[in-house]
Amino acid sequence: MLQPIGDRVIIEVKAQEEKNIGGIVLADNAKQKPTEGKIVAVGAGRILDNGEKVTPVVKEGDTVMFDKYAGTKIEYEGNSYLVMHENDLLAIIK
Repeated sequence: MLQPIGDRVIIEVKAQEEKNIGGIVLADNAKQKPTEGKIVAVGAGRILDNGEKVTPVVKEGDTVMFDKYAGTKIEYEGNSYLVMHENDLLAIIK
């Protein structure tokens, strides 16, 4: 598996439910980007200017919300993931 560096996290994006109204199916580029996912890997944490290490707030298995334009999409072993900094996360879904 991939191991993120620093304060980055790897997210498996939750697939959006396909909705069609009146039989109209939207093209992929017209659909909203997903904003929820599950954390599959967490980096060691951010290091402050004074050398102190800040432990990540999230952990593997957490379901999170993030900005729809945040992160970098990557492919690994046939799966799609998003890699982003922890501060790009908006909330943990409990």
